[in-house]
Amino acid sequence: MEVIFGKKAGFCQGVRNTVIKTKNNLEKKKRIYCLGQLVHNPEVIKKLEKKGLTIVKDIQDVPDGKELIIRAHGIPKKIYEEIEAKNIKLIDLTCPKVLDIHKRIEKYKALGYYIIYIGEKAHPETVGSVSFAGDNSSVIQDLEDINDTVEDIIKKDIRNITIFSQTTFSMEKFDNFVSIIKMKIPKNSNLEVNKTICDATKLRQIETKEIAKQVELMIIIGGKKSSNTNKLYEIALKECSNVVFVETLEDLYINYIKRFKKVGVMAGASTPGEMIDKIVEILKNTETEDYIYENSR
Repeated sequence: MEVIFGKKAGFCQGVRNTVIKTKNNLEKKKRIYCLGQLVHNPEVIKKLEKKGLTIVKDIQDVPDGKELIIRAHGIPKKIYEEIEAKNIKLIDLTCPKVLDIHKRIEKYKALGYYIIYIGEKAHPETVGSVSFAGDNSSVIQDLEDINDTVEDIIKKDIRNITIFSQTTFSMEKFDNFVSIIKMKIPKNSNLEVNKTICDATKLRQIETKEIAKQVELMIIIGGKKSSNTNKLYEIALKECSNVVFVETLEDLYINYIKRFKKVGVMAGASTPGEMIDKIVEILKNTETEDYIYENSR
């Protein structure tokens, strides 16, 4: 079996930094708390929990005097204020790129701009970033949200508009949404576009598309709750007839996979290198069975 492995697969710099610093802090303390899932990968979380990481949904669940990790996705502005009011030692591991977006959004808010944020509404990064935008803002996740946003802009008679995006959003969708927004907003508007999709996400999406065009089967490795990994899955589906989503080794169905001669592998930003290496090794040692493969695309 021939395996084409994505060079950009696995931990991005922000996630790598978060995981390493969490491990280092756990070596010094028996227990550290984290507000929400540190990263969207169950295998990574299990290993960290064994070392003493405790996941909480609310800062009220953190005992006074204890340490609390803020994950790479960031948190809403009001949570920072609540943490200051409690006797909690903060370990802020928010991705620097996300923190920069927070600062830039606050700057545009102070200048009176209407802020459009393109991303998944329920994603923690989106929730955190938009909390810095104020009332003159909206989130666009799907095409249906664009009309509501434009109506709000017209109603409030705001002509200075800026756009930001979730760092792991689809580049193709972002570009499409921006084109539609430009057509729908008032002609005398001043629109500034900040394509804040991180470079690691861009390169990973581009590489996924290119590999998927070359193979019979595409394997996407990562947490099923991971936004960036799901984007890779969607991209692969557009280019390859056969795509499988692998979260754990139990999802790797060899009897199905061994019918393909050429397989591509890509992994999301929260996928550890050892997981990727294990799967690639298994694939390389798997012999393809005689099977008539038909690509319908």
